Amino acid sequence: MIKDNILYNESTKPNSREIEVLKNTFPQYFDKDGNFYWDRFKEILKNEEISLNKEGYELNFLGKSYARYLSSTRTETFIAPHTEHNEAEENKDSENLYIIGDNLDALKHLLGSYAGKIKCIYIDPPYNTGSDGFVYPDNFYFDAKKLSKMIGVEEEEADRIINLKGKSSHSAWMSFIYPRLILARELLSEDGVIFISIDYNEQANLKLICDEIYGEENFVGEIYWESKTKSQNTQTSYNKLQPKAEKIFVYKRKSKDRFNLIEKGQKEYPFTDEQGEYREHILEEMNSEGIRGRETMVFDITDGVSTVSPNSGKQWKLGQDQVSIYKESNNLFIRDGKVVIKMRPYFERTSVMEPFWGFIDKSMGTTESAKKDLKKLMECEAFDTVKPINLIKKLIFHATNKEDIILDFFSGSGTTAHAVMNLNAEDGGNRKYILVQIPELIKEDKPAYKEGHRTIDEIGRERIRRAAKKIQEEAGADIDYGFKVYSLKSLEEEVITNLDYFDDNPKLFLDDMVGIFDTEKSKGKDAILSTYLALDGYGLSVNTQKYRLSNFEADKIKNSIYMIDNGLDSDDVMELIKRIETLELDITRVVVYAPSLSFHALHELKKNLSNLRNNKSVELIERY
Repeated sequence: MIKDNILYNESTKPNSREIEVLKNTFPQYFDKDGNFYWDRFKEILKNEEISLNKEGYELNFLGKSYARYLSSTRTETFIAPHTEHNEAEENKDSENLYIIGDNLDALKHLLGSYAGKIKCIYIDPPYNTGSDGFVYPDNFYFDAKKLSKMIGVEEEEADRIINLKGKSSHSAWMSFIYPRLILARELLSEDGVIFISIDYNEQANLKLICDEIYGEENFVGEIYWESKTKSQNTQTSYNKLQPKAEKIFVYKRKSKDRFNLIEKGQKEYPFTDEQGEYREHILEEMNSEGIRGRETMVFDITDGVSTVSPNSGKQWKLGQDQVSIYKESNNLFIRDGKVVIKMRPYFERTSVMEPFWGFIDKSMGTTESAKKDLKKLMECEAFDTVKPINLIKKLIFHATNKEDIILDFFSGSGTTAHAVMNLNAEDGGNRKYILVQIPELIKEDKPAYKEGHRTIDEIGRERIRRAAKKIQEEAGADIDYGFKVYSLKSLEEEVITNLDYFDDNPKLFLDDMVGIFDTEKSKGKDAILSTYLALDGYGLSVNTQKYRLSNFEADKIKNSIYMIDNGLDSDDVMELIKRIETLELDITRVVVYAPSLSFHALHELKKNLSNLRNNKSVELIERY
C-alpha cells in the first residue's frame, strides 16, 4: 500500500499519467519495451484526415513541470475511517462522504473508485489576493538536485520552484491548482460538468489552465454572479474598480455532450410509466411555403397501429431522425389523429437548447446574505466568506440528474452538502455528495474558535449535521441525511523504513504491522481495509461482510476477500482453499496485507491458490 506507492513514485515523471493513459487506450502503438510507434500512430491520424497543429502557443509558468509530476504520483497517505461516527444509525448506510485531508491526496484516492463517475464538481478554491489569504502549501521532501532529476529541469529552476513554498504569487497559485484540475477531469463522467468560482486576481490564468486541461471546445461559458450589494470602494481603493460580481467558469468533460440549460419549474412531468416520469407533447405542424428543405420534414408517422401525415402545405416541426428516436424508444404514439410524444427529463436535457443563463442576480443570495444565514444556523459567526445555498443548488440542478454524485474538494463551510440535501428534499432525488476539506486551523481571534471549533472541517461537519436536522424538521423528506467521515493520514518515516526491512527479512519481522495504522478514530485494520476498498473500485460508502474461516476473520465484498489482520494460520488457509474448491466461496481475488502474515502462511497461500483442484482462477494480490 504505502510502500508500493513510494516505490512507484521513485520512477514517476511529469508525463507518467499521460503515458499510462496512452498505453491503456492504444496498447497496439507500444512495443514490449514501452517504446511508442509514432509513425504508425501518425498514419492513423492522416487516415482520419486530422491535421497536426504546428502552432507554437503554449501555457508556461514556473512550477508547471512539478505540477504535472504531482498529478502523476500516487498518494503516500492512507484512509482512516471515523469508526464511531460511521457506525451511528444515521450514518451507517449513508452514501455521502466527508474526507479530511489535503485534496490532492484525496483526489488520488478517489480515482480508484470514482473515475468517470462524478457528474458535477463545484469548487471555490482559495483566491490569490497577494496577501496571506493564499500561501502555496506544498512541502518539498527533496533538494534541488533531486527535483531537477525527477522532473527534467535545470537545478536553478528546481531551486526557484522549491522557493515557491510559502509564497503568494501567480506561479505558486497555478502550480497549486494545476494538478488538482487534472485529477478532477479524470473523475468527471463523460457528460460531467465542473464549476469553478474565481475572483479577478487569477481568472485569466485559470481560464488558460482550464483550456489546456479540459479543452477550449469544452468551455461552456462564464456565469456572472451578483455576489455583493454593498459598495466596496474606499479611500484606499479609489484607483481600482471594485466588482460586485464574481465569475464562475463552466467546463464540460466532452464537447459532444450538451449542457442542461432548462430552468427549474419550466416543465412538469405529471405522468409515470415503466421508463419513469414524462409529459405529453403534441407534435405540431407549421407552414412549409418558402421554407428550404421542406421535403425532409414532410413524411408519414406511424406508431404501428395508426398513421398520420401532415396537412397540405404543412410540415412537421421535427425532422424524421428525431421522430425516429422517440419512436424507437417507445416514446411516441398516435391518439385521436394526433402524434403524441412522451417528453422525459433526459430528452429535455439533451435535445432542448435554451439561451445560456450567464448571469445570476442577488435574488439567489449574496456573500452577505449567505454569511447571515450560516450565522443563524451555527449560532455564531462561523465563516468570513460563504456561498449562498440557492446559488450552489441552482448549479447542481442544471448539471445533474437525481441519482448523480457531486464533488466539492474545497468544501469550506459545507454549502455544497447543504445544497444537495435541500435539492433532494425538494424533488425527491438521491444525489450523493463527496466533500474534501484540509484541517486548516482556525485563528484564535475568530468567533468560531471562541465557540470551540479548532479546524475548518469541524465547522463544515457541524454545519451539515445542523442543516440535515433543519431540513428533516421542515420538509420531512425521506432522503439521506447522514455522511461517512474519513481522515487522510501518513506513516512516520521510521515505520516506512521498517516496511523496507520487511521485504528483505520477512522471517525475522515480528512487529505489529497492522497497529502502525491505528489512529485515534479507528483501528489500523479498518484503515487498511478502507484504503484498499477505495483503490479497488468499491468506494468508501460500502459495508463489507465479516467472513470467518477456522479462526481468522476476513472481510468479503462481492468477488473479493481481504486478509489484513494478524493471525492467519495453516488451518485458515486450508479452510479457505476447501471452500473455494467446493464452490462454497465464489471469489476471484484474495487481497492480503503481506506484512501481517507469517512467511509460512503467505507461502502456503500462494502455493495452494496456484494449484486449485477445480482449475478455478483466483488471483492473490500482495500489498505492502
